[in-house]
Amino acid sequence: MDMLSQDIVALSALVLALGMKHGFDADHLATIDGLTRFNARSNPRLARYCGFLFSLGHGAVVVAIALIVSTLAQQWRIPGWLEAFGAWMSIGFLAVLGVANLIAVLRCDPAQVVQPVGFKGRFLGRLTRAASPGLVALVGALFALSFDTISQAALFALTATQFGGWQDALMLGLLFMLGMLVTDGINGLWISRLIRRADQIALIASRAMGLTVAGVSLLVAVFGVAKLNLPAVGAWSDGKELFFGAAVIAMIVGSFLLAVWLTRVPSVTVATE
Repeated sequence: MDMLSQDIVALSALVLALGMKHGFDADHLATIDGLTRFNARSNPRLARYCGFLFSLGHGAVVVAIALIVSTLAQQWRIPGWLEAFGAWMSIGFLAVLGVANLIAVLRCDPAQVVQPVGFKGRFLGRLTRAASPGLVALVGALFALSFDTISQAALFALTATQFGGWQDALMLGLLFMLGMLVTDGINGLWISRLIRRADQIALIASRAMGLTVAGVSLLVAVFGVAKLNLPAVGAWSDGKELFFGAAVIAMIVGSFLLAVWLTRVPSVTVATE
């Protein structure tokens, strides 16, 4: 973010893109998948909005962190190790989740829809069986209490203080939240549609999305390692954060739209004599 610190418009666009990309994290996809499936039969209306509610709770915590950090910025400066440590943490999670989701696609029964694999949701126990809007939002809020989310919110909040203080941090927090609302909300709607139809097209669509999430996670992890260890790659990528964020989103959205289109294709019935 340092390369964009002199341009609030570019920084705002980057934070919005980061929010959208964050919404496509495998942990988000897996938890929203679980919440949607749990409510699909008993409360279909709630099931359709699990992604939106999850993201609303998650984003509220991000905004709160941004406001707190920007308020304390006069007395505290970001440690030099935080950004590098956060980057390595992110690379590790992306690599593990990428491999786990790739294995999930390859091992999934051909007659079953592929379910995304995540890790954070396992620590929330029965809360992932939330059956009310408030509890679904609470699951999203608890998800935000992790090092990667907190460090990311702190970094862009501290950058925002260069432009005027908590107001700019609030704006960036809301943009990050908006990005997540878009991707998580659409994902919840898509999963509810996928659950309602378990035909061959749905099976193909779930595999297309699963392979894309796994592939992008591994690709971003490999690029992160190269950037941190090869000065030439780091120098070449400086200032291109917005481009890379948009490219990642474009790849996932492209696959997502393909999967959505596949689920809208009428299922083919074979006539039998």
